[in-house]
Order: sequence, then C-alpha cells, then structure tokens
Amino acid sequence: MTSQVRLMLLPSARCLFDEPVHVKVAGLRSRQVVTMRARSTDERGVTFRSSASYRADGSGEIDLQRDPSLSGSYVGVEPMGLLWSMRADTLHKYFYKNKALDPHVVKISVHEEEEEEEEEGRMLVEVINERFLLGGGVSRLPIKEGNIQGVLFTPPGEGPFPAVLDLCTFMSEKRACLLANRGFVVLAVAVISDKSDNVNEMHLDYFEEAVNFLQQQPKVGSKGVGIISRSKGGDVALSLAAFVPAVKAVVWINGCSANVAIPLYYRKRHILSPLLVDISKVIPTESGAVIIKYAVNDPLAEENKGSLIPIEKAEGRFLFVASEDDLNWDSKAYMEMMVERLKHHGKDNFETVCYPRVGHLLEPPYGPYCPSALHGLLNFPVLWGGEPSAHAAAEVHLWKKIQEFLRFHLSCDATQTKPRL
Repeated sequence: MTSQVRLMLLPSARCLFDEPVHVKVAGLRSRQVVTMRARSTDERGVTFRSSASYRADGSGEIDLQRDPSLSGSYVGVEPMGLLWSMRADTLHKYFYKNKALDPHVVKISVHEEEEEEEEEGRMLVEVINERFLLGGGVSRLPIKEGNIQGVLFTPPGEGPFPAVLDLCTFMSEKRACLLANRGFVVLAVAVISDKSDNVNEMHLDYFEEAVNFLQQQPKVGSKGVGIISRSKGGDVALSLAAFVPAVKAVVWINGCSANVAIPLYYRKRHILSPLLVDISKVIPTESGAVIIKYAVNDPLAEENKGSLIPIEKAEGRFLFVASEDDLNWDSKAYMEMMVERLKHHGKDNFETVCYPRVGHLLEPPYGPYCPSALHGLLNFPVLWGGEPSAHAAAEVHLWKKIQEFLRFHLSCDATQTKPRL
C-alpha cells in the first residue's frame, strides 16, 4: 500500500448502520483515475462487492459527496454508492445481516486503475468501516414468555419511550434495534417461523399478546403501541389495527389490503379467509427469477371479499408506503384500495407515500440493494423490482419518515436520547 494516499471515513470509521459516512481520498496524483472498492461478508458467508472509478481533482483529492463515479457498480454522484451497490458474485443473493450483536463490517479500498477489466489494480490504501446495529446503552433481551418468542430492544435512559411491535415476515433484529437506537422500545417477532414449513392457520391472539407485553414494559410511556411491517407482516398489522384497540399507529410497507395465503383466527373464531396465489400466473425471466406480482388473486373479486381486512374499524393512524415498481405485490393498487375504503367510511386517519422506480424490499438505509432472491415461502427466486439508486434514496427518505410518524402518533413525554455507539 502507498503510505501517502489517505482514505478517510468521516466523522468516524465506526458508526451506526443507518448513518452515512463522508468518504474522501487524498494524496493521489493530480487528475489520477483510481478504482474504489467495497466488500463485506454476510451472516451466511456470502461475499458482496462493489467498485467505482473516480478521477481525482487537481489537488489529488476525491470527495464522494462531490465527485461522480465514472463507471463501475454505479455512475454519478452517489455519496454512499459503494455500500448500497454491493452485489454477490452469484445471482439471487440477499444480504443477510439480521443479528444485532455483530456489526456490518465493510472493507473500503482504493486501487490503481486496472489495465485489464478482470484484474484488480494494486491497492493503495484500505479502511474498515464498522457499522453497528446496536447503539451504546441499548439493551437486547431475547423473549420467551407465554406464547411470545422475539427480541426486545430498550433504549438507555429512564424514558418514558413509545412502544413499537416490529412484525418481521421472517425473524430479523435489524430494523428493531435500529429503531431502539432512536428512542423506541421495540419488540421484534416473526410472522412466520423458520420452522413453519406448512402454515395452516394464523392466530391474531399471538400478536395481541405481544402488543400487551409491550404495554407492560416499565419504560413504555405511550398509551398505545405502534407497528412497523412489510409484505405479509403488513396484512397482519392491518388486522391488529382493526381488531385490537391498543394499536395506535401502523406503518404498512408494500403489503396487501387483504389477508394473504393463510386463514386468520381471533379468539377461537375464523375472522378472515385467505387471499390465494395462483402459481401458474408467475412470469419467468431470463435471470431465472420469476415475477409473482400478478399471481395474487384480486381481493375485490366477489369470491375474495371475505379476505378483505376491515381497516375502517381501526381507531389508530396508518402510514401506507407503496413502491411503484414492486414486483412482489401490486402494492400501489392495494394502497389505493385501502384509501378508497377508508374514505368511503368517512375516515381520514391515514397518510400515503409512493415511490417511483422503487422495489419491494424497502429496508433501513445503506445496506446492499437486493434485486432478486430466493422467496422465503416459495422454492424459487423472485424479482423484487426497483432501480438501485432510486431505491437507495427512498430507503433514506422513508427511514426518517417512519420515525417521525411513530414518534408523533405515539406521543409520550419521552426523554429523547441521541443515538451513539
């Protein structure tokens, strides 16, 4: 490595997962073209990489907030492009970073320009960016109480804090602990367990038990509970809002307006029929992944009316978030159905956000964008949709919007603590 070349991650090479870093390079030759690389290995041992070519200014400096990538994994001015553009060498890989205790470690390096496309130029400098999920003072407590299995995250300080139930379709601690860093008491529970190969029925009582558990936590000060959800978790969240009065705020991201795939029961009574999927309607693509968006039956068809969730019964507030290029669900159409339904019942307890050129997997910002992956319930890879740069920008915007929405509608006299490592 060349000692005079310096790679700086500001304000620090150690940060929280959802915080940007300012990447700068100094000590290069005037107008020198170099390749910047990033690489990280996920919890399943899969390595993800990105690269981008940059030209230094007259002083031999590169500033990713100012300078455009000339070629590579992305082009143009993308300050965090090295992170969100990382991809695995093989297709259909999702970046698994779901455990809160270990940081997301990214190696960022600067290389001399490659003479051959397949060659990696000589490394000039490398810095490790440690991106922590669990902030300083936030407690992580695995929960096995009654029927509840999940993980509870509690911010430092006396509180009181607003309470949020994170309905992960499959178990992940990432979103929950990042919200806890921002001053929420968050319980993460999986809608579908990894062990449930054949789910025949779902009981809302289980999730109501989680809501009640959250309300009993000593640092919780909000009168009700908020829910954050995506995909299948979205229709469970809507059902909770409709049937459980303690639910005061719901973030619904790219879900359905009906109860999908699994019959729903509450207090030993069947309350919602399943909206079924017709696998024969999936659309194959050259990549080997399929588009399943059009395989979901129409929830407004007469035979499916029993699956529609009666969201007009909810007293809480909704934040509906839909991606226009969601290839997993017709999320925008489902959102429009729900808005029309609420207006028909004289309700205005909702707000909407719609993102063009954005796909299904909206997550906390600065993780690798995932265009396709093996579906958690199906035995084949699916396309999620979205244009990478637009998707990454939407994640930054939405993450702030979610926190503002939940904080406002779960108001309590919380002592807000600044997130720290």
